Amino acid sequence: MDYPGNLFVVAAPSGAGKSSLVKALLELDSQVQPSVSHTTRPPRGQEKHGREYFFVSAQEFDQMVLAGSFVEWAHVHGKRYGTSKKMIEDRIAQGADVILEIDFQGALQIKRIFANAVLVFILPPSWEELRSRLERRGEDAPHVIELRLQNAAEEMAKATEFDFVIINELFERALFDLKAIVHAQRLKYSAQRRARAETFEALHIP
Repeated sequence: MDYPGNLFVVAAPSGAGKSSLVKALLELDSQVQPSVSHTTRPPRGQEKHGREYFFVSAQEFDQMVLAGSFVEWAHVHGKRYGTSKKMIEDRIAQGADVILEIDFQGALQIKRIFANAVLVFILPPSWEELRSRLERRGEDAPHVIELRLQNAAEEMAKATEFDFVIINELFERALFDLKAIVHAQRLKYSAQRRARAETFEALHIP
């Protein structure tokens, strides 16, 4: 189905900076709305239920899986994450642009259901920088950082299946690249035809 709104799906290995980039985009572009996923992991830092994630118990998550509520769900670093299909459909059907932060498994699942979804992969500039960012974050024990680095190799190999790739070396440049992708989607013929219908009709363009 060709929804009037766009669905942007952003994936990256831990530490590549996808959360910071998406947060900055949301602050700059009021037309983009976040998609809030469900997770069984506990909140970190200042995270709040319903803002960064819906934090649910394993039992609640199981019930949603059985009910078919998720467009995708996956195990990531020992916890589960899922995306509500209805939440996405409702927003893009109303013409909103929705952006979703997710792991590569979920991104590829979403592409199979929402064929027009735009997949964006964020890469670090080097392995050394990725390790440094994970260590500076100060949230994970050394063995967890090693696990995240091991997983990153598998995750980054899937970048070939994404529509766009951004290398987050300089944050301001990476943010510009992400904004450019969003803006370009709004300039596609079908999007412009919907947004500026009167102009097209006045110019006798079908």
